[in-house]
Amino acid sequence: MGMVKEFRDFAIKGNVVDLAVGIIIGAAFGKIVTSVVADVIMPPIGLLIGGVDFSDLVITLKAAEGAAPAVVISIGKFIQTIIDFTIIAFAIFMLVKMINKVKAKEPPTPAAPTTQEVLLAEIRDLLKQKQ
Repeated sequence: MGMVKEFRDFAIKGNVVDLAVGIIIGAAFGKIVTSVVADVIMPPIGLLIGGVDFSDLVITLKAAEGAAPAVVISIGKFIQTIIDFTIIAFAIFMLVKMINKVKAKEPPTPAAPTTQEVLLAEIRDLLKQKQ
């Protein structure tokens, strides 16, 4: 039973749960960004450069022969993935920047007095009482 309890304690820790929530939110955010890039950003860019559909932009290394499909490098999908990554990285950068700004506004907590400071305060108080 000890190992089961250890595993339960590990799995329920706040950091593990927070990480799981972050991964799920990140995956959903990635889908949103992919849709924005593929469906909103890339069509106007393709239109501006002459009606190119980036998802179909490929470099053919070997043409299809019979039942064998063509061997291609999907440069359009690669460009789209780079744009996806850039948008996600920028969004995460802005989020971290905002979190750091909020954390900077929190006043620093005063450090607990050292043993020497506590003893000196007691001596001071005793001297005040004697006067």
